[in-house]
Amino acid sequence: MRAWAVTGPGPVEGDPLRLVEKPVPVPGEDELLVRVRACGVCRTDLHVAEGDLPVRRVGVTPGHEVVGVVAGLGPAVRGFEPGDRVGVAWLRYTDGTCLYCARGAENLCPASRYTGWDADGGYAEYTTVPAAFAHRLPGELDDVALAPLLCAGIIGYRALRRASLPPGGRLGLYGFGGSAHLCAQVALAEGATVHVMTRGAAARRLARELGAASAQDAYASPPESLDSAILFAPAGDLVPVALRALDRGGVLAVAGIHLSDTPPLRYESELFYEKELRSVTSNTRADAREFLALAARHGVRATTHRYPLSRAPQALRDLKAGRFDGAAVLVNDLA
Repeated sequence: MRAWAVTGPGPVEGDPLRLVEKPVPVPGEDELLVRVRACGVCRTDLHVAEGDLPVRRVGVTPGHEVVGVVAGLGPAVRGFEPGDRVGVAWLRYTDGTCLYCARGAENLCPASRYTGWDADGGYAEYTTVPAAFAHRLPGELDDVALAPLLCAGIIGYRALRRASLPPGGRLGLYGFGGSAHLCAQVALAEGATVHVMTRGAAARRLARELGAASAQDAYASPPESLDSAILFAPAGDLVPVALRALDRGGVLAVAGIHLSDTPPLRYESELFYEKELRSVTSNTRADAREFLALAARHGVRATTHRYPLSRAPQALRDLKAGRFDGAAVLVNDLA
């Protein structure tokens, strides 16, 4: 099969991805072989390609927002059949026995592994996934619409819960890409007032179209104090900006897997009055199930931009440059 591989991590302008031939993977005993139909383009893919995340698998194939169909089954798999449509997400494996897994926090499992980082992902004709980590998908959405929900949507949902937004609260979103525009729809459906701070004019326009009360530059102050905020942009210098925008007792959740260094924080203006700064680490399968159900109930829809899978490097370059609003989705044209 043909697949994209990170042959030399570095700036995407220098083409760290190469289109290569790889064997069609053989599913393990408890795995599904999935023929890829669509794969969302996540900022984490950019971090893998550029080396912001350390190399865990040499020549890895990125991609972890995969929609495909089951093309093969390991001998121990039950409950799936060839032809079933499934989703493959970021979280690929946890041990199920550690103290974190035992308390329902499998996202913190020290043995956790990830699609498109530890194992080859969806920028390819085929990928594999342990059956216990495959997601059944609602039938009413097409492949392209579903793909961004499988990471951008799930992580945005976990970040929203980590931000402890009170009912009817005031939420600030810093950055408004694939994850934030899905998170905003959930928050609005649940009665929140949403303010968006982001650098791109197209993203600000999309925020207003989706129902945000305001949309301004990333470093601007929102028109009112915030109960909660989520930082989606990987810019550490926005942390104090967002903390200053919080009301007393407010919570800032940092949603990205990678963040540039944060400047020193001033206790009196940025942390006093019981403000909280929290990180977000991956997600649990329960998060995924809850979000996919909420998305179906509230009609959460991704704003998508299609790219042929053969143009994956261009999609990553456009993501880095902020050339599109919403989310990019690769449609498999390699087969």
